Formats: sequence, structure tokens, C-alpha cells
Amino acid sequence: MPVPAGLGRLLLLSVVFICAACGLVYELELVALASYLAGDSVTQASVVLSVMVFAMGIGSLLAKRLRCRASVGFGAIEAGLALVGGTSAMALHASFAWFGQSRSALVAFSLAIGVLIGAEVPLLMTLIQRIRRQDAGGAVADLFAADYVGALVGGLAFPFLLLPLLGQLTGALVTGAVNAVVGGALVLWLFRRDLSTRAWWWLLAANIGVLALLATALAFTGSFERAARDAVYGGHARVALHTDVQEVVMTGGGADGAPLSLFLDGRLRVYGRDEFRYYEGLVHPAMAGGHRRVLILGGGDGLALREVLRYPDVESVTVVELDPGVVRLARTDPGLTGLNRHSYRDRRVRTVTADAFGWLRRHPGGHPYDVVISDLPDAGITPSTKLYSQEFYGLVRRVLAPDGRLAVHAGPPRQRPRPFWTVDATIRAVGLRTVPYQVGGRLSGFPGGPDRAIGEGSGGKGTDGGSGKATAGPAGRWDGVGREGGSVGTPGVRGQNDWGFLLAGRARPVLRLASDAPPLRSLTTAELRAGERAALRTRIRGLPVSTLMHPRYLD
Repeated sequence: MPVPAGLGRLLLLSVVFICAACGLVYELELVALASYLAGDSVTQASVVLSVMVFAMGIGSLLAKRLRCRASVGFGAIEAGLALVGGTSAMALHASFAWFGQSRSALVAFSLAIGVLIGAEVPLLMTLIQRIRRQDAGGAVADLFAADYVGALVGGLAFPFLLLPLLGQLTGALVTGAVNAVVGGALVLWLFRRDLSTRAWWWLLAANIGVLALLATALAFTGSFERAARDAVYGGHARVALHTDVQEVVMTGGGADGAPLSLFLDGRLRVYGRDEFRYYEGLVHPAMAGGHRRVLILGGGDGLALREVLRYPDVESVTVVELDPGVVRLARTDPGLTGLNRHSYRDRRVRTVTADAFGWLRRHPGGHPYDVVISDLPDAGITPSTKLYSQEFYGLVRRVLAPDGRLAVHAGPPRQRPRPFWTVDATIRAVGLRTVPYQVGGRLSGFPGGPDRAIGEGSGGKGTDGGSGKATAGPAGRWDGVGREGGSVGTPGVRGQNDWGFLLAGRARPVLRLASDAPPLRSLTTAELRAGERAALRTRIRGLPVSTLMHPRYLD
């Protein structure tokens, strides 16, 4: 060894520590990106973890053949792991943007990274014994201690350092570069006497090649992101930013006259040509009655707020929105402010930046609300399931006035009756009585949530999901005028042109428009009654309620 045995052993354990941190970053990056692209973080985490752990076992078995050449084997494995892990985020994003799905790439990269990580420990066990002989139990304890502590550091560095400072693509590439430098240095310097001259130069060239590829990819991350965004949104992205909560993209709404479309984490939140139908259906039936104090949960875009403020006798409106970045856009972006009619300028409005569930738990309940509008993400997206749980509606009931009304978007009852009626059963479980109804007129004809088949999406305010979140559908290009994949989106496209709502109260509310309702563009009481009859024809009885411990929307 070029250094004393004690120092060599410390250096090797330090490399184990760093490589373990890099390995966990790759794992978390796959889970995070897959959850963003596919929407269901529980499923994506389960796929990544189970495939990777299985692959680690395969890698450990395969490494048995390399123990006689442990130095060369470890050097080659670290170079391969740096390349595969470092480019995995970019590859998944490309698969999603240009091929319309990322599941195959997710499984393939989980398998490859797992095999390479699993092959590390047997080879490191051989190398540490070459530095200084010790009993197998002690060597395993030392290696695993360094490995587990490194995993802790990597697990904390990913959400608190790499993700906020570098983002997913750059963070993965930088991690791969660190992995290549550390793994290559260990073999090329500390164990160089184990290598033939040819093997030493081969490993050096391989590591330089990997670093060059990672550096090239790093230089083009900005161009890659723009190209991938154009592949999804058709080059119409006018605003694209990452807030602390999500990715926000807006198309249209500019001087060219194209209708505004607001996407949150790839799901269509607002489409300028049909949003009025959704918001009239969500807000105005709940306003038939006392409505001096109104609470809007979600709805940071200000469009539900716009409809509420059309009633002059509304005294105060509280908007509870998790993402302050969306609220900033709703206050400042010319396209969005034109759509919401500068609703945040109204003195009656109070904005709270908070998670709706946590805010309701902290609310004292001394001043109940006459109307509660739930304009929240899809129940099928894991972070949102708690916002459609029995516990959540119990908290809503606590802040609701005795004669108050709750309005909830629950997904189209015709296309997705089970989630719709699960929301209904869950609301009724807290002692509220419900009236179901549906409203047609959706113009944006898109498939389901990202990386999902048509009819299985998590959309709603523009597609077939359960929440008010539709999707641009990466398989086709969003052209900013209501077309996807080249086909015009019109009512009846793919049979997904309805929004489903639930109106609830302690007493069964009457489905109607208020006598003092402002002039609406199309919604009438007769249409509401017809929508109630249509929704009731899809009823599924006996569904279990969704709770925090058992979210039914992910079944």
C-alpha cells in the first residue's frame, strides 16, 4: 500500500461512506422524479425500493465472480454506477417527455443501479481484508457502519441540499461525478499495485470518459429541460418555474390571444376556454344561502375567489393555499390576473400560506364559515389523499356554520364512479348530508394523469380524475388551444367532458342558484337538477370511507 495500513483502511471506509451517500441519492432521485411524473408516490416508492433491493441481491451474487480481481471490478462498477445513476434523472425525464411514459425506464434504472450497488459490498469486503486481515464479523461491521452513516448523510442531503439548490437533473449529475472521482481515486491510487498497466490505463480512460459525459450533460441541462418542456407543452410555455412545492408552467394568456393554461406538476389546473364552467359549477350552488364568511381551501389561482367576490354581500374570504408561488402568479401575471379579474386586490380577501389540513387543525372554530369551497388536488395523488379523508372532513365540519354549505369537486361520476362515491361516503361519515351533481362543458380533451393510460388519470378540472387537476398528457403535445396529440378536444372527446361535485351541509342542501346570484355565462338551476339526476344514476352503494390510515383512493 502507498500509505500505512491504518490510513489505508480509513480511506477505504471513507470511500464506502461517500459511495453509500451517492447510492441513496440515486434511489431517492428515482422515487422523487417518478412520483412527480406518475403522481402516486406510494406506488413509485414501492416499485423503486422493491426492484432495487431485489437487484442488490443479484448484484451481490454476480460480484462473487469478481473477487479474484476485486480492484478492477470495483473500479469498473463505480464508473458504471456513476454513469447510470448520474444520467438516470435525465433519462426518465426524456422517456416521459418524448415517449409518453416513464415506467419502463424507472424499472430498468432501478434494476441497473441496484445490481451495481449490490456488487459493491462483496468487493469492498475483499479489498479491506487486503489492507489488514481481521475477522469477517469485524470487517462486515466496519463496512456496514460506514455504509449506513453514508446513507443517512445522502438521505438528508437530497431533500435539504441537492434538490433545493441544484434540482433533480443537476443534482443527479453532480452526484454521479462525485461517485466517479471517489471510486476511481481509490482504485487508481490506493490499489494501483493490484492493477496491470493495461488495466490501470483502461480504468483511467473509463473514469475520464464518464466524467466527460456527465460534464457534457451538465452543460446542456438547461437546453434539455427546455426541449423536454416543449415536447410536453408544444413550445407554448410562457412561464416555467419551480416553487418550493411544485413545478408551475403556463401557456397562452399572452398577446397572441391563445387561451391560458396553467399546469401544476404536469397536471392541467386551468384551461382558459372552459374554466368558467368548472368554477360556476363549484362555487355558485354553495352560495345559495348565507354567505357572509367564505373559506376557500386551495384555489391559489384566484378563480374560485373571483366567483365568490361577485356577491357584493360577502364580507370576508379566506384563501388557504399551500404554494405561495401560485398566489404570486395569480397576483402578478397579466394572463392569470386577467382571468381572475385581479381578485386578490379585493380588501375582503385574506390569504394564508399553509397546508389545508394543518390549518384546519389549528383553527379555533370560534367564527364559523357560511361557505367552504374545496378546490384541492386529486385524491389519487398520494399527498392529497388526506385532504379527502374522514378526518379532514371532520375538521371542515367543525368550522362550518350550522346552516353552512361545503362544495367539493370529486371527479366525474360517469367516468370514475368509485372515487366519486367514495368521497360522498367519506363526507357523509362525518354527519354531513350530500347532494351529488355534475356539470358538462369541458373543452380540454386530455388523457389521464402523467404516465397513465387513458381513463386512469388523476385529472378532473379538464379530464377524468378526481380532483380538478387534469393533465397535458406527454404522449401528445399541448398546443395551447385545446388539442392533444393532434385531435381537437371538444365536449364528448373520449367521453370525459363532465365535472362531478358534491354539495354538503348538516341539513341536506337544496341544489339551486341563489336568488341574488350574479349573471352566469351558462349555468342554470334546471341544469343543476338535471346534473343531479345524471350523477345519481351512477351511484355505488356501500363503499368504505377513506381515512388517514386507509386511503381508499389509491386502491
